[in-house]
Amino acid sequence: MEAKRAVIYARYSSDSQTEQSIEGQIRVCEDYALKNNIVILDVYIDRAQTGTNDNRAEFQRMLKDSNKKNWDMVLVYKLDRFARNQYEAVNNRRKLENNKVALVSAMENIPDTPEGKLFRSIIEGYNEYYSEDVRQKVKRGMRESRLKGNFTGGTILYGYKVVNHKVVIDEERAEVVRYVYLQYSQGVFAKDIIKELNAKGITYNGKPFARNTIYNMLKNEKYSGVYRHGDEVFTNIYPQIVPQSIFDKVRIKTKKVKYGKHSAEVVYILRNKVRCGYCGDTISGETGTARDGSVKRYYKCFGRKRHNGCSKKMVRKEFLEEFVMDALMECLKSKEYMDRIIKDLMEEQERQARQSHCSKRNTSKRKRH
Repeated sequence: MEAKRAVIYARYSSDSQTEQSIEGQIRVCEDYALKNNIVILDVYIDRAQTGTNDNRAEFQRMLKDSNKKNWDMVLVYKLDRFARNQYEAVNNRRKLENNKVALVSAMENIPDTPEGKLFRSIIEGYNEYYSEDVRQKVKRGMRESRLKGNFTGGTILYGYKVVNHKVVIDEERAEVVRYVYLQYSQGVFAKDIIKELNAKGITYNGKPFARNTIYNMLKNEKYSGVYRHGDEVFTNIYPQIVPQSIFDKVRIKTKKVKYGKHSAEVVYILRNKVRCGYCGDTISGETGTARDGSVKRYYKCFGRKRHNGCSKKMVRKEFLEEFVMDALMECLKSKEYMDRIIKDLMEEQERQARQSHCSKRNTSKRKRH
C-alpha cells in the first residue's frame, strides 16, 4: 500500500517547557507515522506560543502550505497542540479539509467515522473548557489568597518585603518613601527630590531614581494600605507606610500633574511583574496611537524608556497577558507542579492549625491565671 505523506505540527506555550516538549511531541508523531506507513515530509514548530488563538507564524505557514497539496495530513501529538479555541479549531481544520488534508492526533485514537467526528468535537470542546476552567480556578485561588492577606506574587513594591507569604514593611526603604511623600506634600518638585536622594546616595533597586519612579510611587495607593484588584478592595495585604492625611494631600497634587497620566488610565496586570530578557529591568505600560486614531497598548522595557541601551521592542499588551496566562495554565497541567502546590498548601494549613492551637492554648492559660 502506498505510504501517506504528512507533516508534523508541534507547539509549546511557555519558555519553561523549551525543546524537551517539542522533542517529545515529534518523537511520538514519528513513532505513529512509522507504525501507520506514513512518510514525514516536514515539521512546523511554534515555540512559546499560545494555543488559544491562531496568531502563530509556523501554524499560519503550515495552513498556507496546505494549499500546495503536497501532503495528505497534519500530524499532531494531541489536538490541543493544534488549538485550544474550539471555534478556531473547527475553522482551521476546515481549511485543511478543503485542501484534502486531514488532521490526525497521534495520542487520541479518533476514527474517520461519524462517531469519530463526534468524539473529536467533544475533545475540542473539552480542551477549551479545561483551559477556561483552569483559568477560573487560578482566579479563585488568587482571590482566596488575597482574602487571607497573602502576597500573590510579582515584584514587591519598594518599601516592602515578603516574609512567609506576607507583605511587611522594609523600614529602611519605607523611610525613603515617607521622605518622598512628605517633601512632595510640602511643595518640593520631583526633580529636586531626586537630586536630594542622589546626593544622599539613596538608589531605587540599585539605580538612581527617575521622575517616572517618583510619580509612580506618589500615585501608588498601596502605600496608604489599600490594594485594589478589579472591583475589590483589600486592606489586609499592604501595611500602611504613608499617613492618610499626607497621602490624600499628595493625591490631590498628583492629579494635577499630567506626567505619566496615560499609563495610569488602564490596568496593566503584568506591570512590574515581568522582567526584560535583554537587560533584566522591569516591564512598564506604554500607550500609542495608530494612524487611524485607535489606541494601542504595549508593554515596554523600563530600562529602554530610560535609554540604558536595551534593544527589546515593545510587546502588545493583549498578546503578552494572554501568553503569560496560557503559560501559567500549562504549568498547572504538570503533575509535578500540582504536587508541589498541594504540598505547599498542606504545609500552610498545618502551620496555621498549629498557630491556632497555640493561640487557643495560650488564651486558656491566661483565663486560668
